[in-house]
Amino acid sequence: MPSSRRRSAKLSSQRPIGFFASLKTELSVLIVISTAIAFVMAWFLLKFGWSGWIAMPLTLVVALGITYFFSRGMIAPLRQMRDAAEGMADGDYSVRVSIGTDSNDEIGQLARSFNEMAEELQHADQMRSDMIANVSHELRTPVSALQAMLENLADNVVEPTPANLERILDQTHRLSDLIAFLLDLSRMEAGAASLQVERFDFAEFIDETLEPLEIADAGHAHDIEVHIEPGIMLEGDQDRLRQLFTNIISNALKHSADDTSVLIEARDDKEQGTVVTNVVNFGSQIPDEARSDIFRRFVKGKTGPGTESGGTGLGLSIARWAAQLHGGTVKVVNDMRGANFEIVLPKYHVAQ
Repeated sequence: MPSSRRRSAKLSSQRPIGFFASLKTELSVLIVISTAIAFVMAWFLLKFGWSGWIAMPLTLVVALGITYFFSRGMIAPLRQMRDAAEGMADGDYSVRVSIGTDSNDEIGQLARSFNEMAEELQHADQMRSDMIANVSHELRTPVSALQAMLENLADNVVEPTPANLERILDQTHRLSDLIAFLLDLSRMEAGAASLQVERFDFAEFIDETLEPLEIADAGHAHDIEVHIEPGIMLEGDQDRLRQLFTNIISNALKHSADDTSVLIEARDDKEQGTVVTNVVNFGSQIPDEARSDIFRRFVKGKTGPGTESGGTGLGLSIARWAAQLHGGTVKVVNDMRGANFEIVLPKYHVAQ
């Protein structure tokens, strides 16, 4: 994008009109003002003896000038949006509309919506750039480990003992998980939402979901407390829901210090016809301003004491996607004990 165009897209100016909530009202006012000025001017010129052949053309020129001045200010945000859109087409998502964003009319609303869209596009572009680095790093680590282990086995540096083979298997599982994340991302982008709905016991489902997580977490000595009301039945796709709860619970484990507890509570909200599940880790709180961002794709949580680094920043995004496929929600709620992820799912599946 040429520098002159970029500057023009960021220039700030005050619109001479834009106080009304409707563009039609503004146009009506503009017409009334122009007509009144033209009428008064023509009356004065004729009163002071000017010829009608001179007074009328002069009056029309003045009326057209006033109309042009005000109309140019009215459409100034549209010109900026045009320049900004051309810049975005060239890959520059930093441009913003600065004229008319405080106006109450439709053009002002459009300008504000355009800036919000530009911010989202800029964020998405940055996240896609970060994804390349994240995925490259996540792939390189297990591949390098596998290569080193297999080279040692091939050169007879180490013996193919069960422990060594288990380490190789762990790295292949890590690769498999990453590929599954990327496949889920492609489904999210494509809007794929095929579900195999069945009715199942929720407590048994949570127990089955926790088994592999407890095995993987054996070295951290986390105590997973489960309090689920008996007899809760739920309709949904178990595979997609297992993605949801696995990602939420594993996230809680990852951000909990060793030898601490993670609490899973579930209750049947009969009035709303939903199952409400809370997954609480007793680590650090999540700031209010970050509670919505953590569910965006490729946004990774901060690391620190009691956390594990790594990951692609896709887990919570996929969890929210799986919840939405079932007409449910997942969010962070206030809890003095720690980070509390609340999952609300309808008990009975309703086709979208």
